[in-house]
Amino acid sequence: MKKKIVFMVINMNVGGTEKALLNMISEIPKDKYDITILMLEKYGAFLDFIPTGVHIEYLKEYKELKDILNRPPKTVVINLFKKGSIISGLSLIVFHLISRFVGNRIMFFKYFLRNVPVLKNEYDIAVAYAGPMDLISYFVVNKINAKKKIQWIHFDITKIGFNKHFASNMYSEFDKIFVVSEEAKNKLVKVVPTLKEKSEVFLNIVSPDIIRIQSKEEEGFRDNFDGLRILTVGRLTAEKGQDLAIEVLARLIKNGYKVKWYCIGEGDSREKYEKLVEGYNLQNQFIFLGANPNPYPYIDQCDIYVQPSRYEGYCITLMEARALKKPIVTTDVNGTREQIIDGENGIIVNINEDEIYKGIEKLINNKELCNEFSRNLSNKSFNSAIQIKKLFNVF
Repeated sequence: MKKKIVFMVINMNVGGTEKALLNMISEIPKDKYDITILMLEKYGAFLDFIPTGVHIEYLKEYKELKDILNRPPKTVVINLFKKGSIISGLSLIVFHLISRFVGNRIMFFKYFLRNVPVLKNEYDIAVAYAGPMDLISYFVVNKINAKKKIQWIHFDITKIGFNKHFASNMYSEFDKIFVVSEEAKNKLVKVVPTLKEKSEVFLNIVSPDIIRIQSKEEEGFRDNFDGLRILTVGRLTAEKGQDLAIEVLARLIKNGYKVKWYCIGEGDSREKYEKLVEGYNLQNQFIFLGANPNPYPYIDQCDIYVQPSRYEGYCITLMEARALKKPIVTTDVNGTREQIIDGENGIIVNINEDEIYKGIEKLINNKELCNEFSRNLSNKSFNSAIQIKKLFNVF
């Protein structure tokens, strides 16, 4: 009989966490494991990339709870009062104040999910994959019947709104905690030492063969530019550092380099970044390509791949650039030194405009160094079997 695994995520929007999940699922033998993806909302361009045979479910109650859980309590209370829901509004105030006062978000979730039933299906493994996200962690522990439960940590917890009190209580209910890099794991254990014995590194998975095949499936760049192409892939948000990229490009253009910088991704900061581009008069040099579930033709065709992030867990787009053997400049964030050896197969720089500029300029002016990095990346293996075995070991 097949083992049943459920992975719980927010949605299947185009992002590193979702892509890492799809990559991992592609490596799990379907003849032995029955896989379900449970989403808070059925949404995202990656929905079409979910492999055939994987079950897709979503939490229908989330639509009603979304505003309460995600919007400022004051706004929600006012809206409830306007609708005549006085008791609901007062209850929200009471539970919000109590949870704030005692620092206990578990109580908050227990109240607001009280009418959401435990899932009917039973699983061998339930995974809170979109972690750290408190709602999903609580739901997996309290609303899913499973023999084993896993919490996944994709980010540097010191750089996000991580609730130490919640984690120290709720994470203790999981059988295993997977963290996507050694550095990220060390930070988790430092903040919550009681989780040390349950925590283990599980590197994100990529398939170089699939990446190379998909890199030839679409056209890629269409602008016939004959200069040097720089590429960055990631959500348009402050943590991904595209504002630093815009400043670096302005300096490159000012110093006479014939370059264009292309950016694949969407996010809340797009309008802000477009204004920054206009301020530097770079509309024809900094190109927003939008979200694309298959960025590989662009990665394959670019001259230099740059990751200007302010923080990461274990950057999957960096793995993809490595798989396509591109010369890389990356900031020194979580997991970078577990992927790149500075000066051997890429350049690692500090998180600022001047350091990123110097790294890119070094590659522009040294074609042989670019070739050396590419050759050294050819010898770098991606052993996904080792990582998948860690998942199976939970049984």
